[in-house]
Amino acid sequence: MSSAATRTAGPDHLWSVDEHLEDILATVRPLEPIELQLLDAQGCVLVEDITVPVSLPPFDNSSMDGYAVRVADVTGASDEFPAVLTVVGDVAAGGADLLQVGPGEAARIMTGAPLPPGAEAVVPVEWTDGGLGEGPVTSMRARSQAPEGATGHVHVYRPAEARAHVRAKGSDVRAGDRALESGTVLGPPQIALLAAIGRGTVRVRPRPRVVVMSTGSELVQPGEQLDDGQIYDSNSFALTACARDAGAIPYRVGAVADDADTLRSTIEDQLVRADLVVTTGGVSVGAYDVVKEALSSVGDEDGPGGGVEFRKLAMQPGRPQGFGSIGPDHTPLLALPGNPVSSYVSFELFVRPAIRVMMGLGDVHRARTRATLTAERALTSPKGRRQFLRATCADGRVTPVGGAGSHLIAALAHADALIVVPEDTESVEPGTDVEVILLG
Repeated sequence: MSSAATRTAGPDHLWSVDEHLEDILATVRPLEPIELQLLDAQGCVLVEDITVPVSLPPFDNSSMDGYAVRVADVTGASDEFPAVLTVVGDVAAGGADLLQVGPGEAARIMTGAPLPPGAEAVVPVEWTDGGLGEGPVTSMRARSQAPEGATGHVHVYRPAEARAHVRAKGSDVRAGDRALESGTVLGPPQIALLAAIGRGTVRVRPRPRVVVMSTGSELVQPGEQLDDGQIYDSNSFALTACARDAGAIPYRVGAVADDADTLRSTIEDQLVRADLVVTTGGVSVGAYDVVKEALSSVGDEDGPGGGVEFRKLAMQPGRPQGFGSIGPDHTPLLALPGNPVSSYVSFELFVRPAIRVMMGLGDVHRARTRATLTAERALTSPKGRRQFLRATCADGRVTPVGGAGSHLIAALAHADALIVVPEDTESVEPGTDVEVILLG
């Protein structure tokens, strides 16, 4: 950690939310770009402009199953007086040898097939008798009854304008156009475009690998039997899901017992696959706060190395926090509180932005808005602390969900926003305009 705040803060310094976040964001760096296969690059950020090497589509082609014709040959065609054309053959998608369509002729054509020389438009098969000498029929019926490769005559019952039902070469993108800009996040549509223009690999910043582990000898994995004094480990699941939602590749380690040596060893084992380590629990002032015991010493030759500083923040929930780097590669580590709501709020405020910075994104924070507080009574907040209250937000109104307790997971599950109460505010009356962090 290199910020001035870190170097000058004493052990009793009460950090603000903004100071702690600033220190984190000043320390973490975007990951180095790598070349990835298209599907492996999903969710990553491009670090190069992509230029189109070949027009898309690369040739004029039909947007319908039907017949490729000359406009003059179907002018004035109607049910009473159909145009009768000689079918010179079939043009299928992917076909290399194209037929020549001359006066009075038509070529049966499939969707996506190249428009043959001489043809100026495509009439859908529904406008014809399907080459069966009958009235207008559906594409499915015509194709099921007509013998493959059949030639003969087709009756066309409607006229067609030039270029009707023809997809023009380069109508999507042209060779030399910029397909995607550096900084684009690659989702399914972008992957589709890259594949369509022939790109098999792209240069991107990879998704950060985030190792998540919870601490506490009382923790039991879901699905196992609880004994007296035990609780299920929800934090590692919640934070792993948070990391995935933020765009990272998460690895959940699960609960580590309250033993400093075990925790050091576990972290050392996990560093090989970690761009960021997130722990939850063991950062307060209790007798068994093993994260502090294991990581607070800087340059411990027997530990994973680096330095982690433990702090008290002027916030609720989430007052105790830890931040630093560990291991030979100085892997960032964020140590979060153990109460479920505290760890979740801390992730949203501090870990999620760090992940987004590592991905190379420009906007790393959740969206914020202003909304009118709807509540049965005034909200109270401790003086000198920035409070974050779970809430639901819709149509310009925000309503608290559950109480302020940092153990209330059920209330968190029904929230889609956080109400932000500033440090200098001790009471917020219903009807007040408040700041809201949107969690969706």
